[in-house]
This record gives sequence, C-alpha cells and structure tokens, in this order.
Amino acid sequence: MNIYDFNVTDINGQDVCMSKYKDKVLLIVNVASKCGFTNQYEGLEELFRRYKDKEFMVLGFPSNQFARQEPGTLEEIKEFCTNNYNITFDLFSKIDVNGQNELPLYTYLKDEARGIFGTKQIKWNFTKFLVDSKGNIVKRYSSIVPPQDIEEDILKLFYYPTYV
Repeated sequence: MNIYDFNVTDINGQDVCMSKYKDKVLLIVNVASKCGFTNQYEGLEELFRRYKDKEFMVLGFPSNQFARQEPGTLEEIKEFCTNNYNITFDLFSKIDVNGQNELPLYTYLKDEARGIFGTKQIKWNFTKFLVDSKGNIVKRYSSIVPPQDIEEDILKLFYYPTYV
C-alpha cells in the first residue's frame, strides 16, 4: 500500500484518486479557517505558486476537530480561502484526522510519520506531511512550523528524490 492507493473527496464533492498526484512532491496539511495558525495559508499558497511548475502540490484538508475552528460549510470554506488568501492549491472536503471516523489517508500518513515522542495523533490544525514524488512520506511537521521553514526540505526532494 502507498499514498496513491487512497481516494479522497475534493471541496466540490468530486472523488479524487491520489494517483492523480503521482510523480509530484506533496505537502498535505489539515487546515482550519478560525485557527491561530490560519495565516499559514499565505505561506502554503506562496510555496505552491513558487514550485508548482516543478511538480509540487499543496493539498489542504479542512478539519473541525480542534476547538471547532473549521465550522463552515464547504462553500464557506472555499469562499474564505479564495477571498482572504487567494488559494489556488487543491482543497478537499472537511474530514476527521483522528478517531473512529478519520480519513483513511490520514491513518496511513500518521502510521508512516509519527509525531513527537512517537505519537500518531494529530495534535492541532496545520500539521503538515511532506511526501516525495514516489509517494513516500518523508517527514511530519507540527503546527508551529511555518511553511517557509519547510522550503529547504521541498527543494532537496526536487534535486535528491531519495532524500529522507
């Protein structure tokens, strides 16, 4: 099993096979509109625009699991992201990242890249997973790590695809 075996639903309700992103470096993030880290949308979009021509993609998965910081409908989330941050990277349907109803993709991500002290649980919004162009989960970053601090690791994956 690898990341390309999963299906997800985009923010418009369309089924998407993760194999769509084969051969791309991915940054997968659980996002929220009313979080203290919401301003990271700006840095995520900046990274996406800077490297999208090098086969890089940011995938944003809204989640309302942390202090109900993503209460809106999918249409409201899309409007918020567009109007406030001009988001052009791919957004998906609202999901659970922990617990009984967690998205299977997130179960896989957490199994492959554990957090601090080996924990699986996502601790907060804007936890990030870096995935190489072969679908391997390279690294997990906590919410406090701003997108620009991940740029060096992204660049390494463009030039050294087996970098871990």
